[in-house]
Amino acid sequence: MDAPSDPLSNDRPPAARWLPAGCLEGKTAVVTGGGTGLGLEISRGLAALGARVAVASRSTEHHAAFLDEAREHGWAASSHELDVREPVQIQALADELREQHCRVDMLVNNAAGNFVCPAERLSVNAWRSVLGIVLDGTFYASKSFGRGMIRDGGGSILNVVATYAWTGMPGVVHSASAKAGVLAMTKTLAAEWARHKIRVNAIAPGPFESEGAGANLWPDEASRAKIEQGIPLGRFGTAEEMAAHCLWLLSPASDYVTGECVVVDGGGSLAQPFWDSGTRFSRRRAASEEGAE
Repeated sequence: MDAPSDPLSNDRPPAARWLPAGCLEGKTAVVTGGGTGLGLEISRGLAALGARVAVASRSTEHHAAFLDEAREHGWAASSHELDVREPVQIQALADELREQHCRVDMLVNNAAGNFVCPAERLSVNAWRSVLGIVLDGTFYASKSFGRGMIRDGGGSILNVVATYAWTGMPGVVHSASAKAGVLAMTKTLAAEWARHKIRVNAIAPGPFESEGAGANLWPDEASRAKIEQGIPLGRFGTAEEMAAHCLWLLSPASDYVTGECVVVDGGGSLAQPFWDSGTRFSRRRAASEEGAE
């Protein structure tokens, strides 16, 4: 499907072409891990739709490409060094941005850490590192920015999870456990903070083209092909496709959506069939049927 006809669409990143130009004008957004991969595409889309975007991660070097693009297009953007495992740092950033912009309207909890490792070989440090970034970091950020949203009369939080949060998957017990916690957190905060006009949702991307994920989760063509075979739509997604759904969840178009997790995986989390769709097969007759002749 082509993007809707819009004379301004060619001037905007692909993920932002599905929403009205300027629909986030005057809003302030924070994107953790916002300088690379999916986070970068979300940051670009938010900025192109008019939001002031603060990208935050441990390495500000990762923000250079986004900041260059922001200067080129006249987007409002800023870069912040942040370790989401450190609640004091998060609160300091929340206070800084609130002082600068009066309020923060949107938070995207995108910072993550993942790699494949059998559970019996996973070190305690590796376990704690991934849970610290994904589960603890999501809560710390949600709490600090959520308190500001409560004071200011509302906002929107988006958490990035994964389909294996509820299906499980070998090799990612650390990430699956953390993402499952974030999914529960999403629904809990949505129920608790709805009275403050704060929406809390999640997105569960399937495999998509990403240098970081590719290196850690499908490092060779054989592993990539195996994953691709399990996707009914027959291909990996793109970061732009994932970001488009994130932007929709953050936009006024989803003002009546909260506590939801949108799965964007080409059908990959659907049950695998007993037989290949479109093929014909003969039913094997039971012994009792054969004897009845």
